[in-house]
Amino acid sequence: MSTIRHLSRDDAIKAGALDWAAALDDVRATTRLLRDGKAGMVAESVMPLGADPRNKAYGLPAFVGGEYDAAGLKWTVHRAEPIGDLPSISSTTIINRLADGSPIGSVESALLTRMRTAAVSAAAIRALKPGGLRSAALLGAGAHAQTHLDMLLSLFPTIETIHLWNRTPAHLDRLFGEASSSSATRLLPHADLAEAVADADVIICCTSAPQPFIGPSMVQPGRLIMQIGFHEVMFETIAATDIVTVDLWGDYAEKSAKSLFQMYRAGQFPAERVAADLPAILLDGWKPPADASLYFSSFGLNVFDIAFAARILKNAQALRIGTLLPSI
Repeated sequence: MSTIRHLSRDDAIKAGALDWAAALDDVRATTRLLRDGKAGMVAESVMPLGADPRNKAYGLPAFVGGEYDAAGLKWTVHRAEPIGDLPSISSTTIINRLADGSPIGSVESALLTRMRTAAVSAAAIRALKPGGLRSAALLGAGAHAQTHLDMLLSLFPTIETIHLWNRTPAHLDRLFGEASSSSATRLLPHADLAEAVADADVIICCTSAPQPFIGPSMVQPGRLIMQIGFHEVMFETIAATDIVTVDLWGDYAEKSAKSLFQMYRAGQFPAERVAADLPAILLDGWKPPADASLYFSSFGLNVFDIAFAARILKNAQALRIGTLLPSI
C-alpha cells in the first residue's frame, strides 16, 4: 500500500521548520532555481469569501526542481479576524515529487508561510542595508509580526532597539511574552505611530490594515520601508521613495491587493520604475545608494512555500516524524 506523510505544526517544528539558517538557504537556492527556469509558479487562484476583501481563499501552485524535486499546492483561507479558537489564516501545502508525480505528503503550513516571509525579509534587509541595522520599527502584533520579531532577534543580534506599534496597543503584550529573553536588544512599545518610527533604520509593516496609513513623512534618506501586510502604504509614500524594489513582478500585479500593485493598476506607477527584484538583489549583487530612501514590496512567492514544505517533509521522513496515511 502506498502512503503519504502528514505533518502537523508540531511535527513540522520537530522537522526543522524554525531553522532560520535553513530558511535563508531555501530562499537563496529557490531564487537561483527560479532564475534558471528550474522553478516556477502560476498566478494564484483567488476566491472571495464575503464582502470583506480580506476574507479570501487562495490556491497557489508551484514547482521547485534541484534537490527539492517538488511540485505542490498551498491552499490557504484568510479571515479578517480570528473566529473563536481558530487562527485568522489556515493553510495546508500538498507536495508531489516533481520527477514522477508521486504523492509525498502534506504540511500544516501557516507557520512555514510566516517563516519564508520573514526569511525573505531578512535576506532583503541584509542586501539592501549592508551596513547593518541599528534600530527597526515593527508595526503589527499578529503572527507575521511575531515571526518577524523572532527573525530580527535571531539574525540581527547586534540591533540595538526594536520599536513596536500596533493599532490595539494591548496586543503588544503577546509579542513581549513570546520574545527571546536572552536578547540584549531593547524592545520598546509605543502608543504613537510617529514615535515608533522616528528612530528606525527600517520600518517593517506586518498589519492587516484595509486602509493605508504609512504616509510620505515616513520616507527618509537611507530608510527602508518593507511592506509585508495588506494595504498599509499610501501611493504618495511609494511615489516619494527614491528606489522601489519587489520580491518579483508577475501576473499577480493585475490582481494583488498589495499597495504597489493597486497603484500600478490605477495608472500611477509604471512597472519600469521597479529598480530591482529579489533575483537581482540576492544573485546579481544589486545595491542601492547608501543615502537613498527605499521601499520593498513583499508579495509573497508561493514557490518558497513549496521548497520549504519539501525540505521539511524530507527531514520528517528521515526522522520518522508525522502521520502516515493511505494514498493509492
